[in-house]
Amino acid sequence: MKQKSKKDKGFRKYAIIIAAVLIIGLTMFYSYSADQAKLRGYEFGNNLQIIQDELKKLQIDFESKVTMWKENDLSKEEFLVYAQTHFQQMEELILLYDKLSTPDSFVSSVKLFKLSTQTQLESDKQLVEWIKTGDDSAKVRSDSLLQESFEYEMAALASYNLAKGQSGT
Repeated sequence: MKQKSKKDKGFRKYAIIIAAVLIIGLTMFYSYSADQAKLRGYEFGNNLQIIQDELKKLQIDFESKVTMWKENDLSKEEFLVYAQTHFQQMEELILLYDKLSTPDSFVSSVKLFKLSTQTQLESDKQLVEWIKTGDDSAKVRSDSLLQESFEYEMAALASYNLAKGQSGT
């Protein structure tokens, strides 16, 4: 009987060691996973900020060209050529939203940012149509779309900040 109890003690000893190793391993895995999630979140936030910064730059450039056209520092033809480049750059920028590695809690925010940018592009196209044709209804549509884009942007920011608060980042 004493041999059996020695076996039991040996088994218990190994079971405790195995359990300790498993606990330590799981703790390390959880810590590593949490760190990786933080890094992915940080990368997502940086990439989204890059897109938003590029959007701001494109819009400032566009508004500058509109002002130059209004002040006759840029011909209508030169502006229309520039506008085509602007549209292409905006379309390329819109595609970047789909390439983001978006955490689940930020999906609706990114959709709203993308919708805001798409609406901004449509506003710009209507403004160019007004410049091209002089059709005042295109200018009215442009202004309306610009307001809509702003509202999507505000909703996106609110959604982003809410998700950011929930994720603890």
